[in-house]
Amino acid sequence: MNNDLLIVLALLGAAIAMFVANRPRMDVVGVLMIVALPLTGVLTINEALAGFSDSVVVLLAALFIIGDSLVRTGAAQRVGDLISARAGGSPTRLMIMMMVAPAILGAFMSSTAVVAIFIPIGLRICRSLDLAPSQLMMPLSVAALISGMMTLVATAPNLVVSAELVRQGHEPFAFFAFTPFGVPILALAVAYMLFARRMLPDRRVTAGRRRPAPSLAEWVAKYSLEGRICRVRVTAGSDLVGRLPEGEGLRREGVSLLAIERRGRLATEIVKPAPGIEILAGDVLLIDVRASTARIEELLVLHAAEMLPIEGGVFSAIPSQEIGMVEALVPPDSPLIGSTVLEARIRSEHGLTVVGLRHGNRVAGPELLEEKLKAGDTLLLTGFWSDIRRLGADGHELVVLNLPAEHAEILPAAGRAPFAASILGLFVVTIVAGWLPTVHAALIACLLLGLTRCIDLNSAYAAISWKSLLLIVGMLPFAIALQRTGGVDLAAEFVVSVAGEAAPRVLLAIIFVVTALLGLFISNTATAVLMAPVSLAIAQDIGASPYPFAMVVALAASTAFITPIASPVNTLVVGPGNYSFVDFVKVGVPFTVVVLAIAVLLVPIILPP
Repeated sequence: MNNDLLIVLALLGAAIAMFVANRPRMDVVGVLMIVALPLTGVLTINEALAGFSDSVVVLLAALFIIGDSLVRTGAAQRVGDLISARAGGSPTRLMIMMMVAPAILGAFMSSTAVVAIFIPIGLRICRSLDLAPSQLMMPLSVAALISGMMTLVATAPNLVVSAELVRQGHEPFAFFAFTPFGVPILALAVAYMLFARRMLPDRRVTAGRRRPAPSLAEWVAKYSLEGRICRVRVTAGSDLVGRLPEGEGLRREGVSLLAIERRGRLATEIVKPAPGIEILAGDVLLIDVRASTARIEELLVLHAAEMLPIEGGVFSAIPSQEIGMVEALVPPDSPLIGSTVLEARIRSEHGLTVVGLRHGNRVAGPELLEEKLKAGDTLLLTGFWSDIRRLGADGHELVVLNLPAEHAEILPAAGRAPFAASILGLFVVTIVAGWLPTVHAALIACLLLGLTRCIDLNSAYAAISWKSLLLIVGMLPFAIALQRTGGVDLAAEFVVSVAGEAAPRVLLAIIFVVTALLGLFISNTATAVLMAPVSLAIAQDIGASPYPFAMVVALAASTAFITPIASPVNTLVVGPGNYSFVDFVKVGVPFTVVVLAIAVLLVPIILPP
């Protein structure tokens, strides 16, 4: 063992120690290694910085953007809504769907993002079925980790291992090369978690829990809005055609126009009632009517309009991605005190319509526009989210009390999910067909997402996990340094000598165990960077194909089930599931052994050594 190798190993040991202590941050450790390695004389500064131009790093940045577009447009949330609708009241069906759907979605986007999407979905379903979140959160994290075993782009270790194959003169892994292993492992994971439910704790977080935000449905009941908010279609013969929404005629009839649904070229648009916007034939008007049922029917006949049915309650009629509600308080120093709701000109000043008013516990009736405002009154306002946000920035006349729970589900690029899904499909087809290199196809997909406004530049930069990229860039030079100093060959020779004349499956098992154990202390990406060249050197030493050895490293790097700190995916579910460290050990260790057995059994069959 030469002095250069000792120095490189000392730096590697220092990096691992800092990863374990989590001080400093992982990205800072990566930068420290970029600075330190050239000082050893083993690498030049250009070689230490070569990771910034590595195609794997560029591809990962592009994949972060593609994954975020699925979140911003609501494509990912639609999957969650489908689960909620299809699961019914069956905990078994729910667990299966909450594992299969994240695993499929995570094959094309960040597993961490997938878990972040599905945690609120799972919590909402748990509340409706009276299930402990601890029964669902760990199966979710297990499925998200397995999603990394589904496709080439599912997780960074797959790309790192594939890139190492290319660097050593071999063909890279195909896009679906991992799928034959991921699918049976996912099936076993579902069966295992259904069996292991008894090992999952039944803990419910009660103490110190924040009061949940009110929902639109709760406000409908609180302010007696049932039957008042209607959807009305304007016919060709209606006298409303060509009328300006801001005219006084509708207001005198007790009608407030909240929004206009208008058929566009590609989809229905939600038009804000503003000066200069005329009502057209075929428009659907979202209105608040302060009148009796008989009077509403008279107005429909008078204006040749057609009432549209509303399914799921009044609040379901509100297109919540564009229009929302806000509860506001009249402060003691408000200049609105003493004026009526109509005189307060809240619609003209703030763009919001008053649909409810409470004096203490008393709800104002149909004549709420004539009610005088007092200090301490609460108003329920509705309008476009942009106007609601502006109201929150100006607390002089009114103070925002509550935003509805639906506010947290507002999508920055609502209505563009078909574009995002189509671009993702085109990206996958391009890679599978081999028309373009993966990184080239990913960059084209990012440009298309920008052109279709699924994501903007600021959001694209924010979507990239620079911390992860700096970690990869900082660890990649270690592979070159260990190869140049003979460290890779030494490790390979040691493993081969320990295994002796054992079959290749024994070597695969040893590589899997070492990779999985190393992944308990450092990130799975850094583990793949270190173990990929070692596994390929072992294959070369015994004269075997490099592909089964590289595949075992990739599969083992995603086997981070044993501790809550082994992966950000596990860390995310600790709080919602109220888990302890031991909970992960009890469930994770047996399943890690299962994955080891499957990998050692299947890999040599599908990828002969």
